Amino acid sequence: MLFGLGALLALIAELPHGGWLQIPILSIVWWRLRDEVPQTTKQYYACGLIFGLGYFLIGLWWLYISMHDVGGMNPILSAIAVFLLSLYMALYFSLATFTIRHFKQGQIAGLLLAASWVLTEYLRGYIFTGFPWMGLAENQFDGPFSPLAPVFGGLACTFLVVWASWEILQMRTRPIKCAVTLLATIALVQFAGKISYTKPFGEPISVRLIQGNFAQSLKFNPQAIGQQINFYVSEIQKQSADLIIIPETAFPWPQNNLPYSLLNYLQSYSNTSLSNLLLGLVGEVPDKQGMQYTNRAIGLSPNAEPYQYDKVHLVPFGEFIPPGFHWFIKAFNVPLSDFARGSLDQKPFSIERKNQASVNAAITICYEDVFGDELASRVQRNKEPVHLLINMTNLAWFGQSQAPTQQLRLSQLRSLETGLPALRATNTGITAALGPDGKLLQTLPEFTQATLITKIQPYSGQTPYVRWGNLPILSLSAALLIWGFIRHRRF
Repeated sequence: MLFGLGALLALIAELPHGGWLQIPILSIVWWRLRDEVPQTTKQYYACGLIFGLGYFLIGLWWLYISMHDVGGMNPILSAIAVFLLSLYMALYFSLATFTIRHFKQGQIAGLLLAASWVLTEYLRGYIFTGFPWMGLAENQFDGPFSPLAPVFGGLACTFLVVWASWEILQMRTRPIKCAVTLLATIALVQFAGKISYTKPFGEPISVRLIQGNFAQSLKFNPQAIGQQINFYVSEIQKQSADLIIIPETAFPWPQNNLPYSLLNYLQSYSNTSLSNLLLGLVGEVPDKQGMQYTNRAIGLSPNAEPYQYDKVHLVPFGEFIPPGFHWFIKAFNVPLSDFARGSLDQKPFSIERKNQASVNAAITICYEDVFGDELASRVQRNKEPVHLLINMTNLAWFGQSQAPTQQLRLSQLRSLETGLPALRATNTGITAALGPDGKLLQTLPEFTQATLITKIQPYSGQTPYVRWGNLPILSLSAALLIWGFIRHRRF
C-alpha cells in the first residue's frame, strides 16, 4: 500500500490543484507509518523507503527515455539506473519519516515531522551536487501554501504541507481544534500573499522566444547541425524585438567552430535592428589540458560587447561524470562531456533599450532552475538589480513525458520566490512567459516549431526570501528537532 501511495502522490502532482490533493494523501501515509507498520527499526525504515520508491519511480521514469530511447543504452541497464536513482532519493524520504517512530504521540509530532522533512529535502539538494527534483514545494504553486514562498521560500511551503497533513490525521481525536488551526493557518498564509515585494520597472519589453522543436538525435548529426543553425538565424531575422531568445545549445556546436563570422553577423543584426539576442551554444574555456567545453549562453546587445554566461550547476552524468562512472557513460551512443563550471559571480544580462533604462536578466540554463536558494542568492548578491529571470532549456532528452511540466512548475516557484517575471525558451517545450507571481501569461504548445511573440513587464525590488534565503526555515527546523529530542529524553 505504501508503494501505491507514493506512486499516487507523484501522479496527482500532474493534476490541477495537485498541491491541495497531496495533503490528504500524505495524511494516509502518516497513518500507515504510525499505526499500521511493523515496529522494528529495520522494518519501519524499509516501509518509508518503499513509500519514497513508489513516488520517485513514477515521478522520474522519464530518465529512462534519455538513457534508452535517446542514448541507446541497454533497456535493462537503463531501468536499473532509474531504479537505483529512485532508491537513493527514497532514502531521504525514509529518513524524514523516521521521526514518526520516535514521536508518535504529542502535539509537537507534526512540527517535528515537518522539520525533519525540510532538513532532509535541503540535504537532498546538496549532497553529491544535489538533485532536489520532485520536491513537495513546486506542487504548492497551485496549493494553499504558495503565498509563503516569497517570504520563506519553497522549503517553508514544504514544512506547512507536511505539518498540515499531520494535523488532518489528528482530527480523529481533536477534530475541532485541528480544523480551526488548519483553517486559520491557511487564511493567514493567503492574507500574506496579498503583500507585494516587487514593483513594475519601466515599460514592458517586446520578446520573441523561438522554439525549434528539433529531436535530440539531430543534435549530434553533422548535417542536421547546419540545418538547426540556419533555422535559428533565419527566425531571428524575421522580426526585431527588444529581446530574442533561442534555447539551450540551439547552436549545438563549439563556439570557436561555428560557421565563420556567424556571431559577427548576428551582432550586426543586433546593431541595426536594436534587438538584444540571447543564444544557447557550446562554449570553450582553457584549462591545464587544453580546452574544456561549457554550456553557454551568449548575449548580443546593440553596439555593446558580447555577454556570456556559463552554466554553474551541472547535471550529473549529462554534463559532468562522477569519479568511477566513466564506464556508465560509455554505454550511451551520444557524445557527452565533462563540462567546465561557470563562476558563481557572473553578472546578469543587460537588455539595452533606446532612451530607456536597461533591464537586467538573471540567466539559468535548464537544470539550474531547480535550485531556488542558489538563484535567490545570485539575485541578492548582484551589484546590478535584477528585473527578469530567463531560463534556456532543452528537454528533448525526455520525449513526451511529464518532465516539461515538472520543470515549468519549478520555474513558476522561482518567479514566486523572487517576485520577478520569467521567460522560458525551450527546444521542444514548454516555452512560456510567467508573471512575477509565477502565473502563466502566454505559452506555446509542446513539440511544435513556433515563435512566442509577447511583451513582459520587468520588475524591481527584492522579496524577503531573496534577502534571507533558507536561513529562517532551516534555523526553525533545526531548533524544533533539537527541542524535540531534548524533550523526548527528559520524559
